[in-house]
Amino acid sequence: QVQLVESGGGLVQAGGSLGLSCAASGRTFARYGMGWFRQAPGKEREFVAHIIWTGGSTYYANSVKGRFTISRDNAKSTVYLQMNSLKPEDTAVYYCVADNRPFTAAQSTRPEDYTYWGQGTQVTVSS
Repeated sequence: QVQLVESGGGLVQAGGSLGLSCAASGRTFARYGMGWFRQAPGKEREFVAHIIWTGGSTYYANSVKGRFTISRDNAKSTVYLQMNSLKPEDTAVYYCVADNRPFTAAQSTRPEDYTYWGQGTQVTVSS
């Protein structure tokens, strides 16, 4: 079965940077788009970024556009999220997700469209 394991979370000061990784296993990684969501305490889970299976298209939430970068390494079956210029409001548990269907250019921002989720990694940005 599909497994997603995030790493790289931690505590950082506002204005700093942090990089997250998500290692995938259980199917051919290169055929599927990947994404990131986050959930802050008391808030709903929200979309952060997505990258299609070819890596040729990315999509970001407005709140992170220009500060976060999603990328993938198909040889390592890993998707990354580089987060720069972090703000206290970026504090959340960050989750990696994988597309349900292969070879699709769809980039859904809805959590209910994703079956496969990682366990999450905590990112805390202090002011």
